[in-house]
Amino acid sequence: MRPKPPPKYRILVMMATNMPEALDEALLRPGRIDRIYRVGYPTKAGRVRTYQGYFEKVAHELTDEQIDKLATITPYATGAKIKDLVNEALIIAIRDGREIITWADVIRAKQLKELGPPEDVEYIERERHAVAVHEACHAVVAFRTRRHMEIDLATIEKGSDYLGMVASIPPEDQFTRWRSEFEADILVSLASLAGERMFFDGDSSSGVSGDLESATAVASFMEGYWGMGATVSSYSTAKRLEVGSPGGGRGGPQKGESTEAELRKALADRIEDQLADLLDRAESILRDNRAAVLALAHALETHKTLSGEDVEAVMEGRVGITVDGTVYADAAFAAQLEEYHQAAVGAHRGHTAVKLALPAVHRHDPEPAGSDTAAATVHDPR
Repeated sequence: MRPKPPPKYRILVMMATNMPEALDEALLRPGRIDRIYRVGYPTKAGRVRTYQGYFEKVAHELTDEQIDKLATITPYATGAKIKDLVNEALIIAIRDGREIITWADVIRAKQLKELGPPEDVEYIERERHAVAVHEACHAVVAFRTRRHMEIDLATIEKGSDYLGMVASIPPEDQFTRWRSEFEADILVSLASLAGERMFFDGDSSSGVSGDLESATAVASFMEGYWGMGATVSSYSTAKRLEVGSPGGGRGGPQKGESTEAELRKALADRIEDQLADLLDRAESILRDNRAAVLALAHALETHKTLSGEDVEAVMEGRVGITVDGTVYADAAFAAQLEEYHQAAVGAHRGHTAVKLALPAVHRHDPEPAGSDTAAATVHDPR
């Protein structure tokens, strides 16, 4: 009997799953599923093309540079998320009585999608100022020390599990991390504790707990695993082999003390030393940028939520998307901010109302033809 001739067609079977770990091993044997491809998130170039495709379907005034910026500040965005963001920006524009999407609409839509709607609560004045100073300290240290991340947004609008936040994103795809970058991350985390102690006469709030947890976790890996601390030996290996304490300097456990206890104590001491040094550095940075912290805190109290571009505008004294940062370069206005801060500190100390009103920003616009000088005033939103 002659063998049956092969068919003149081929059948290619393709399958997809978002849970590859749940596949039966028998299904993955050779001859059944021969190749496995991992489909990841779109690259920046892919996000740019996707944004361009969806924005072509609506009226907008975004430039190519702004679309490129949007692709940068939305890492890991899928096609569905990009479409949802464009739709949300269109909804915001229509609710404002417009049919054309602006850059401000896109930024607002991004904030809404990432943070969700804020809780409908109002801080009392002294707490609002304290939260603003807390977040301003994070933002100022991030702006001064972080080069591997850029500020995405800063807000003092209360969410379900936070009073405020400063979120940062990587400006480019990077797959390795360096000691200087981790140290900058710790500085940003410790800025809240250093700032509260500095601006509120040594007092500090429970709101720094999450920041301390993050800083301690990073410092632990730096000291015990990544060779970025006082020693180069691995904590996990020393623990497994029971070779004593890396960097302990005592030659082994004492009588009645276990090797594990010695390892933990030595590692904890090194972590504490590193965090203490970085806390001093954060305090020094904030001391040199005191006026910038108060300026950014005022912008947060006035606008509640700022984009990363607005934060940079305040820091650099230029016009941003929603904030005119040039007003903060005025020495007289800076003196008003310091006076308001001192009033807020007094209210914090005495648990009373703040006796001064939040300083209002007076911005003078160019003179329109045929009219007197026009002045616009941004008042306290309370």
